[in-house]
Amino acid sequence: MAPLLRTARFAELTPFEVYGLCRLRVDVFVVEQQCPYPELDGRDVEPGTWHLWVPDDGEEDGAVLATLRVLDDGATRAIGRVATAAGARGRGLAARLVRAGIDLSEGLPVTMGAQAHLEEWYGRFGFRVSGPGYVEDGIPHVPMRREPA
Repeated sequence: MAPLLRTARFAELTPFEVYGLCRLRVDVFVVEQQCPYPELDGRDVEPGTWHLWVPDDGEEDGAVLATLRVLDDGATRAIGRVATAAGARGRGLAARLVRAGIDLSEGLPVTMGAQAHLEEWYGRFGFRVSGPGYVEDGIPHVPMRREPA
């Protein structure tokens, strides 16, 4: 049986869920990828932001196996902060979240700033490079966009 996938706006999250989402993102992006940057950028609390995650049902402390967020950028949506706990990788959790994030985008174009080594992986979901690559926090990225089906 596939683990439960959760979806909520920020105001609907419990304190334990907020902690679990932030902890996973810091563990992956700041600690593992060694990118000290302001993880809390203000976009999580915007009324149009959706948080998607797979909770670790074996934990009572709000632990999260995988997460992403969908931002409302007006005429487009943006998927970002895609993270999977090291011990949960290879189980298809991020793919489930990306598909769900696309579904939440209500038929609008979806953009993202993808780490360059994941370009092909995001291509499986219909994302295409939409501009020149760039370096963010020492990691090569590419802008990507997915047009509605």
